[in-house]
Amino acid sequence: MRNRIVVALAAAAAVLFVAQNANAEIKRFWSPELNKFLVWDSENPHPGGMIHSYTPIPRQTVKYDGPYAPNTIVINTSERRLYYVAEKGQAIEYGIGVGREGFTWSGTDRISRKAEWPGWTPPAVMIAREAAKGRKLPGYMKGGIDNPLGARALYIGARIYRIHGTAEPWTIGQAVSSGCIRLVNDDIIDLYNRVEVGTKVVVLN
Repeated sequence: MRNRIVVALAAAAAVLFVAQNANAEIKRFWSPELNKFLVWDSENPHPGGMIHSYTPIPRQTVKYDGPYAPNTIVINTSERRLYYVAEKGQAIEYGIGVGREGFTWSGTDRISRKAEWPGWTPPAVMIAREAAKGRKLPGYMKGGIDNPLGARALYIGARIYRIHGTAEPWTIGQAVSSGCIRLVNDDIIDLYNRVEVGTKVVVLN
C-alpha cells in the first residue's frame, strides 16, 4: 500500500512538472559570439515572463580605487562595462551594450525613476529615423520578454536614455543601441535591486 502511494505521488509530481514546463516559453536566439543558437526557458516568475540569459561578460565583484563614492553607477562605454560602487574599494562590474557610432554621449546625472517590466514608447525621432529605412516602429509596446527595455529600466534624469534590460542578450559587449545602456535581464534586475531613485550616474565616453 505504501509503495502504491509513493508511486502515485511521484506520478502526480511528474504531471505537475510537465504542466509547469508546458506553460514556459522556449526561445531560441542566434549568438554571433558563440556562432550558434542559444535556448532560454522562460518560467514566468514575473508578469510577462523572464529570460534567464547567457551573457558574454559575466557579472563579478572587482576592486575599485576610483574617485566615485559608494552608491554611484559609473559607466565606461569604451570598456563596455558598468560599475556599481558598492562600498569603498569594491564595485560590482556588469557587461553592457552601448550606443553605436553617432549615438554616444557622456555626462553626470541621477536615477529619476525605476520601472519593472516597463512599456516602451519609441521617441518621435527614432520612429522617423526607422521609417526612413522602411521599418515601422509601434507607437507603444507593452512590457514583456520581447520588449526592447527588458525586465527593468532605470531612467536617467530627464534624458531619453535609460539603463535597461534587453531581449537581445547577444548584444552585450557591442555598440548597437541608440544611446541607451543595456544589460542582460538577470544583471539589470540585480542592479535595480541595489539602487534607488537619486542614485548618481556617471557616463564616461
